[in-house]
Amino acid sequence: MQKTILITGSTDGIGLEAAKRLASEGHRVLLHGRNPAKLDAAAAEVGGDTQRYVADLSRLSEVVALADAIADQHDRLDVLINNAGVLKTPQPVTEDGMDVRFVVNTLAPYVLARRLLPLMEGSGRIINLSSAAQAPVNLQALAGTARLADMEAYAQSKLAITMWSRELAGELTEGPVVVAVNPGSLLASKMVKEGFGVAGNDIGIGADILHRAALSDEFATATGTYFDNDSGRFGLPHADALDASKSAAVMQAIEAALAK
Repeated sequence: MQKTILITGSTDGIGLEAAKRLASEGHRVLLHGRNPAKLDAAAAEVGGDTQRYVADLSRLSEVVALADAIADQHDRLDVLINNAGVLKTPQPVTEDGMDVRFVVNTLAPYVLARRLLPLMEGSGRIINLSSAAQAPVNLQALAGTARLADMEAYAQSKLAITMWSRELAGELTEGPVVVAVNPGSLLASKMVKEGFGVAGNDIGIGADILHRAALSDEFATATGTYFDNDSGRFGLPHADALDASKSAAVMQAIEAALAK
């Protein structure tokens, strides 16, 4: 059965490769990118049944507009893959004073998940891109009142998305499935090349796990879990994600940041 699947950050890297695989199997893939020209090029490369959505995920107003556009054009969304992410950028602080890593890697996916839930049935899936790099969250940095180095901000933003994945899964007793996935360390994405100066490992490793997370039976009952593709199995995230009080504090900080 054809599924409707939104993949953020699908103009290159893991997102693009996953989109190509899913479209080739007949699924409707909603492609997202920040650059219209790159989005058009990606759509041409992906082929199949695709639709294009332009949004800068560092601007939460555009995230809301993206969700609203999808809701206006579709009565059902089967899979949301929050793939877009940022590590290094010439502008690490947004116009409203937030760290762009927390906005793009943590807050934007949360806004999309919340606003698109009405389109998703219990059998739907929300797949959040986490990372092997996870570090205790500085709540002031999440709030935009403290500054972090690139890797610190990235690792903390990835723990934060892992935390809210578990918290949202616990809230949604009747689905959809919410799962955090480390797609694999140092894959050959633009982010890895720019952030670490290395070519990286086969991008197909990450695309494969996103494909499995979106469609396979092994993820059908995996809500609230963390999949570590470096080890190839479900495992434990950073200990802070298993700490109820720390997770609650991060959830409060996320809601407070979005209420600004």
